Amino acid sequence: MVTPEQAPRRTPLYEEHRKLGARLVDFAGWEMPVQYSGIKDEHLAVRNRAGLFDVSHMGEVVFRGPEAEEALQRLVTRDVGRLAAGQAGYAAVCYPDGGTVDDVLVYRREEDFLVVVNAANRDKDFRHFKENAEGFDAEVTDESDEWALLALQGPEAVGILQGLADTDLSGVRYYRFVEGEAAGARGILSRTGYTGEDGFEVFVRPGDAPVLWRQLVEAGAVPVGLGARDTLRLEAGMCLYGNELDRETTPLEAGIGFAVHLDKEPGFIGQEALLRQKEEGLPRKLAAFEVAGRGIARHGHPVTVDGAPAGHVTSGTQSPTLGKAIGLALVPPEIEDTFKVVIRDRPVEARVVPLPFYKRERR
Repeated sequence: MVTPEQAPRRTPLYEEHRKLGARLVDFAGWEMPVQYSGIKDEHLAVRNRAGLFDVSHMGEVVFRGPEAEEALQRLVTRDVGRLAAGQAGYAAVCYPDGGTVDDVLVYRREEDFLVVVNAANRDKDFRHFKENAEGFDAEVTDESDEWALLALQGPEAVGILQGLADTDLSGVRYYRFVEGEAAGARGILSRTGYTGEDGFEVFVRPGDAPVLWRQLVEAGAVPVGLGARDTLRLEAGMCLYGNELDRETTPLEAGIGFAVHLDKEPGFIGQEALLRQKEEGLPRKLAAFEVAGRGIARHGHPVTVDGAPAGHVTSGTQSPTLGKAIGLALVPPEIEDTFKVVIRDRPVEARVVPLPFYKRERR
């Protein structure tokens, strides 16, 4: 028997998902929609029109106080001192040996910093932040339950949201955000996303989320589940914690060195280990590939070169946009052209290709 303590949690939009006939699954302890009409249809709706995601299961941690910036600088790989108020930055959080605690988004507000963490890591990250912010004059608060988060993505997303917003969104650049209203709900409107498309992520109070969701759907947004969210982010070459990033994998190995400022002073936890790894050479790297033979590579499938083990697939799918099987794998740095993925005990050739697999047209 499932006890109340074991039952998955529900976001403020749970009833909206049920009304729309979503297939609900347990994801990181939350009952979340994996699909509505179907993963391929939802994926293509984001690529061609606008898709709406419930990502309220993500966590929000706030750093405030006289030394909030100093505390956060110790914790994340990005130099947050370079962020202006109203700007967001992607970063990693590391252990002393360089392994990854999580990948996060840091929002610099006028008076504090908002850090968005992955749903599965909420409790772990908060403990890590609290323990390593000791000694700083900073307050670290888990405000996850005070926010709902909706992501509106696709070529028509900005126009749809603009119809409900009281703020001119045309001047909000990528990775910038404003505070304003949407459908009468006060919140944060951030030009960020996890799909490779233009769009916004909207933070509102939980009680305001259902009305905003319904109005966005009525305005033309297509509800999209976690299934298409994964295929979209993979086409865009974006990492997923637990796949490309984990305790044993550094941000440099996972190919997100752009979010690691190794020259930052004072330094961050794991900085020395990452400097050593860069100087000595990466023991492995993240490689993007297309499957040349028959089959679809999946997370965990072995990679071989000349019959010898040479890594593993971190993510793989049949790309709805490209119509071919694609994936990411952690492999030795010398691999540049081809390798084989073992799919159902059968080695299948794969070709290394540049990232991202998909890049949207600028409109």
